[in-house]
Amino acid sequence: MNHRSDCTRIVATVSLFLSAAVAGWGGGAGGAPAGGDAFRYEEDFEQIRAHYRVPDWFRDAKFGIFLHWGPYAVPAYSSEKYPKGIFDPKWQKGGMVPYTYHREHYGDPSVFGYKDFIPMFKAERFDAEAWVRLFKEAGARYVVPVAEHHDGFAMYNSHHTRWNVVNMGPKKDTMRMLADACRKAGLKFGVSSHYALNRIYYKRTDPAWDTNDPRYFDLYWKPVPEDSLPSQEFLDHWWDRTTDIIDQYEPDLIWFDFGFDKPGFEPLHLKTLAYYYNKGLEWGKEVVFQDKNMKYHRFPEDVIVLDIERGRMDQIYPYPWQTDTSVGRISWGYIENEQYKSADYLLDELIDIVSKNGCLLLNIGPKADGTIPAPAEAILREMGAWLKVNGEAIYGTRPWKIHGEGPTRVERGHHSEKRNAEAGPRDIRFTTRGDTLYAIALGWPEDGRFRIESLALGNPWEARPVGQVEYLGGRSTVRWRQADDGLHLAIDAGESGAAAYAFRIHFEPDNGDRTGDEGGATTEKRKGQSR
Repeated sequence: MNHRSDCTRIVATVSLFLSAAVAGWGGGAGGAPAGGDAFRYEEDFEQIRAHYRVPDWFRDAKFGIFLHWGPYAVPAYSSEKYPKGIFDPKWQKGGMVPYTYHREHYGDPSVFGYKDFIPMFKAERFDAEAWVRLFKEAGARYVVPVAEHHDGFAMYNSHHTRWNVVNMGPKKDTMRMLADACRKAGLKFGVSSHYALNRIYYKRTDPAWDTNDPRYFDLYWKPVPEDSLPSQEFLDHWWDRTTDIIDQYEPDLIWFDFGFDKPGFEPLHLKTLAYYYNKGLEWGKEVVFQDKNMKYHRFPEDVIVLDIERGRMDQIYPYPWQTDTSVGRISWGYIENEQYKSADYLLDELIDIVSKNGCLLLNIGPKADGTIPAPAEAILREMGAWLKVNGEAIYGTRPWKIHGEGPTRVERGHHSEKRNAEAGPRDIRFTTRGDTLYAIALGWPEDGRFRIESLALGNPWEARPVGQVEYLGGRSTVRWRQADDGLHLAIDAGESGAAAYAFRIHFEPDNGDRTGDEGGATTEKRKGQSR
């Protein structure tokens, strides 16, 4: 990598980042508005921009758990959009066609519709505290369960629909149980809303299907053209359900899916944002509002946290942001034949995201009985083991002057992860805390020697010479040398096999006294070679 050739490309981003992301923008510290006790957020982006700041708890957390759980876990086939698929012969996921599968295993939707899975969704083995213990072991700092998905079933004690987890299925407030367990364990608790798409989610091709039965319109919604705008009735119902979630569970974070960005919801965008931020003031909480801006750009990205679905940024972003992705490549909800990613892959993704000023919200899909699938549990434990040792380079850090170096390029944007190659040992990512720089190599080099080109002598990022290098991941001492072609590092071969290799780097004042040797110019502190 030619780090000098990248200088021009990112100088504008670095400048903006330093002025906004590091120094903060607007308001007081940690999300507290500079307006006094009587302050209220107004339905005005400029007024919100002047006072709101993403709280430090979110910027420090880096890693959260997303939970897609609902009656769609009962068939455990294709994806969480199984409810949609049983009414649409053209819909498929991962080569799986719910329309055909449902008829073969359950019957025609005129006899057995999606609603009929709800009594089978019992969550009889659900243990909120056991879930939270696993999430803490994984290294997560916040948890975001789906409050209601496109299917219309409320995974909370809704006051506005009978189709909820207290009245039906598990017949217990699993949302409250999870919220209490998270807060007891010191984790931040959020919720997600996907309900905006419910009104056009289900097809009604056959008059005999239960999607056309008025008795079930409060689950499936009333028949409307797919290209229609939401009615005032639906907007009011959406508002009632959303504020019910906010008021009951006082979430530290609320996340909205792309349906909320669709045309027709404009009257609710600022209204919802101001309502939630003002609730945060009432609760004495520093809250986070997340939206995708996927197709329609509804929210300025300096007044919320932008969320990118199954994708990332390609460089440092000036404002805190988030990736949401899943442990599985096919589905968000539990399915029996999921294709799971490796913990190594997900850790590399986390490291890359953090180096660019982001956080990772990693989804798992629990089973209908309330247990976590064994492959997902194993992934979380493996990630947690790495973070337990190397978390110093992740939690509470901020981006450096550049996010990293290496040959593997990351494409920016929603649903870009399938086009991004896996990282390797030449891919280095940087984070920083105070005056300490962390360099994380995303693989083990074949010769066992790491080289960080961005820290070559005379590099444009740091004039001071390297004074000390330590390896976080084990007891191996680091043999290092700073030269014209980079910072050379070597650790014992026995350290190979980790997902990534994190180094703590300290700089010393540049006194200009440097010497050379047969390997090129080096810093004067040659003793670093034998450390």
